[in-house]
Amino acid sequence: MKKTSSGYKLAEKLGISKNRGLEAVIKVQLITAIIKEIEAQDLTHEEIAKRSKLPRSAVTGIISGSLQKVTIDRLLRLVEAVGLVPQLKLTRAA
Repeated sequence: MKKTSSGYKLAEKLGISKNRGLEAVIKVQLITAIIKEIEAQDLTHEEIAKRSKLPRSAVTGIISGSLQKVTIDRLLRLVEAVGLVPQLKLTRAA
């Protein structure tokens, strides 16, 4: 599949709302950063679960790529658990 550069393009391709497409892209970007950091620190799912105060099954599901029941809140807890600080950049619509 061709890489999609924005949530809006993804939404159009999938026939979903722009907001859902953007949310999916944000989630994938957060999960990707979390996974890279877990690998860099050689952390276990159990360690991440304890740090984030999330169930280990939830951590495993998220890291395995499941987006079911994945909230931005949970992802931010994982971001913090691996020692990252998220940054948000907004630009004016064309």
